[in-house]
Amino acid sequence: MHFLLGAFPETDCPSGLTTVVIGIGNPDRGDDGVGAAVARLLAPRLPPEIRVSARAGDLTSLLYDWAGADNAICIDASEPAGSPGRIRRLDLAHDSLPAELLPTSSHGFGLAEMVVLARTLGQAPTSIIVYAIEGLCFDPGAALSPPVIASVATAADLIASELRALS
Repeated sequence: MHFLLGAFPETDCPSGLTTVVIGIGNPDRGDDGVGAAVARLLAPRLPPEIRVSARAGDLTSLLYDWAGADNAICIDASEPAGSPGRIRRLDLAHDSLPAELLPTSSHGFGLAEMVVLARTLGQAPTSIIVYAIEGLCFDPGAALSPPVIASVATAADLIASELRALS
């Protein structure tokens, strides 16, 4: 099984790793857990050379997750904007992450800041794709909302298709 939670020491990074998929968010805060839900659904569908993981809290550990990877696909919840469950695909190869697409942060150091830091340190993957899924409820202890649950399989299918195209 290649779905992992927690930190990855640099020695655990497979040699020749080219692609990582990371579900971001806190599963104990309602729709913020959608990244982990998509990653869990996606993991068994992917070959073992694609590492799939989930991250909650401070995202500075993404530097370890991205180590040696050419491509990163991140899945995270975005702030409510009237269309819960809507999936947006953002290509960050040359662009910044629009701040309005991600929650102000249940992650101590958020994805947008991590992309900037990784680029500054020369440790960012060449390709960073973000699948932002619009949330509805981010209350502590809440479950995923029905429209977000309905988007989980669709997001996993989109990402699986994209990964097939990369290989």
